[in-house]
Amino acid sequence: MIKSKIIQLSSIVLLAAVSCTKLDEGLNSTFTNAQTAQALGAQGVGLLLNTAYNDLAVPFTNQDQLFSLEENTADESLVPTRGGDWDDNGVWRVLHAHTWNADHGQILSVFNNLNKLNFDATNVLAFADPSAQKQQIAEARFLRAIALYYLTDLYGQYPIRNPGDNLLNAPQVKSGAAAAQFIIDELNAVMADLPGFSSAGRASQEAAKVLLMKTYLNRGAWANRATPTFADADMQQVITIGNSVISGGKFSYMPEYFNNFDVNNGSSKENILTFVNSSGVSANNSGPQARWCMTMHYNQYTPKNPNAGWNGFSTISDFYNSFGTTANPMVGVTQFVGGNISGRYADTAVDARIGGRYYPGVTDVSGMKPGMQIGQQYNEAGVAEKDRKGAPLAFDPRIASNMQETGANLEVTGIRVIKYPPDFSALDKYFQGPAGNDIVIFRYSDVVLMVAEAKLRAASVDNAGALALVNALRAARKAAPLPSLSLVNASNIYDPNTLLTERGREMYWETVRRTDLIRFGVFTKPWQYKPTDDPKYLVFPIPSQALAANPNLVQNPGY
Repeated sequence: MIKSKIIQLSSIVLLAAVSCTKLDEGLNSTFTNAQTAQALGAQGVGLLLNTAYNDLAVPFTNQDQLFSLEENTADESLVPTRGGDWDDNGVWRVLHAHTWNADHGQILSVFNNLNKLNFDATNVLAFADPSAQKQQIAEARFLRAIALYYLTDLYGQYPIRNPGDNLLNAPQVKSGAAAAQFIIDELNAVMADLPGFSSAGRASQEAAKVLLMKTYLNRGAWANRATPTFADADMQQVITIGNSVISGGKFSYMPEYFNNFDVNNGSSKENILTFVNSSGVSANNSGPQARWCMTMHYNQYTPKNPNAGWNGFSTISDFYNSFGTTANPMVGVTQFVGGNISGRYADTAVDARIGGRYYPGVTDVSGMKPGMQIGQQYNEAGVAEKDRKGAPLAFDPRIASNMQETGANLEVTGIRVIKYPPDFSALDKYFQGPAGNDIVIFRYSDVVLMVAEAKLRAASVDNAGALALVNALRAARKAAPLPSLSLVNASNIYDPNTLLTERGREMYWETVRRTDLIRFGVFTKPWQYKPTDDPKYLVFPIPSQALAANPNLVQNPGY
């Protein structure tokens, strides 16, 4: 008998912890997979699958997880130190400045949480009945593929176990071409056993297609991050798969952009995969209130609860200025000049995605307007709000060049971003939850933009087709059509007529920007508060603790 088929009872404590089914008291301290499966039963396997689904909550919701590694390392987000707030020994600043190392706590935490999903999904495969539970197995393999995709994208490699492997042995590791191919093979293998889309909260064929598109599109960048190349066969796969989602008729653009992120976004026609949260229900709630609390000032929504906001995350003015007309991306009326930046407040009539407009259920309750927050802020009565010192609460785009604020206006520096309109259905949900906004993982507009990108990268370029897709999206966002479209302008990453800039305008703060900048070949170029940097930062280091635990992992070059 193969030793790996014997599971020590101590190794499956997690299985018992997540199961409400009482195991037979007569079980011995060791037993086979088959015996374990029989003890768990169909209900137990379902509970194991739910554990894997719940593993999506932390990495996709928390501000110090995937969001931080994808957005704070890019040009869409940074967290200035404001006096004594948000210093945390510099962990936020080093991400934006690209000076992290293998001992960074967030790099370790994300690695661990993604691998929790990886191995919890594998647990389902170990105990599910292949003949009777095909859909559950397909869902588990899909969820594992999500973890493997992000591990490959962030770290260039991932540990992997086969169901029934001896848990006392270190898992094997896939990297390079083998890592990407395994994800592709897994998704193709389970596609037929996944259900068609009915709810964004569960795995579906359409969600698997989105992940497959992402893998094909990024495979060339993973192979050579410094100089990505794109095989025509991969681009044709992206186009074909994406067109099948587009023509399927299950998804369409919402009339209001921020409907995709508000408390009722469970009914969005754009969301393909989400982590579902129920307003007022604590069980399995991921805490979506972090998405607005992390950026809003302490005193916003003051009449209801002082200090509700955390006053941290901001965006940079150059990214903000990428919104506007193609003729003048800094259209507006009020100029801001000073420090190391200048520009004009964007005209909110130019593009609905920038926000700044009345939003029912939010503006009338708090004065907040979803989107970019800049300048003087007002409460629901139209009264100008103040910071904790009594000065005007007017968000200033000028951030200290070293991202360490010490001046009198340290509380208000940085443009704030409300991507998820707050849940005000009860007073406490704004700041402590449980809020009801579903966390968006995959969205329809990303499918459209990936197809457009593949058309531009294909051996036979279809510029007209790509431009048509982008301009249809812009029309839905009440933005003027672009006169032309190219992939990227390496000398100006905010060139308004490029797909990279359009992806930023559509997908900002959705945990994709770092990946985009690498794929478009500009991640090591300078932007505000970050100089040109070492290509080693195109991939994160394997955390020191992970290397110590698994000798099969190999540290990435330069760390």
